[in-house]
Formats: sequence, structure tokens, C-alpha cells
Amino acid sequence: MERVLTWRQKTAIGLPPLHRVLQQLRLWQRRVRTRQHLAALDERQLADVGISQSERMDELSKPFWRG
Repeated sequence: MERVLTWRQKTAIGLPPLHRVLQQLRLWQRRVRTRQHLAALDERQLADVGISQSERMDELSKPFWRG
């Protein structure tokens, strides 16, 4: 079975190692920021974006390195 790479994976393969590290750090930083914003939403705002309290808690319980 042939493995299919996503566009991100294809572009990351050809990048210098330092650039890949910086990309990963930016991704982790974005996840931290997004989860902080998610934690700050009240019940009405969660309902507006279609996220339940349990879905929010699942997302907030993940470490920053897990997507």
C-alpha cells in the first residue's frame, strides 16, 4: 500500500532542519494560543461556534504537542 503525503508533509521534507524546527515551534505556539482563547469562551459563545462543553474540555486536556 502506497503512503499518501499531505501538502505540508511534502513541503517539510525538502526544508532545512532548522526551518522545520521553527515551523513546529510556531505550530505549538498557535495551538497554545487557540486553546487559551477556547478556554476564555463562555457558554453562549461556545454555542455560537457549535462546540459543547465536553468537546472544549477534551481539547483543553490535550498537551500543546498533540493536534
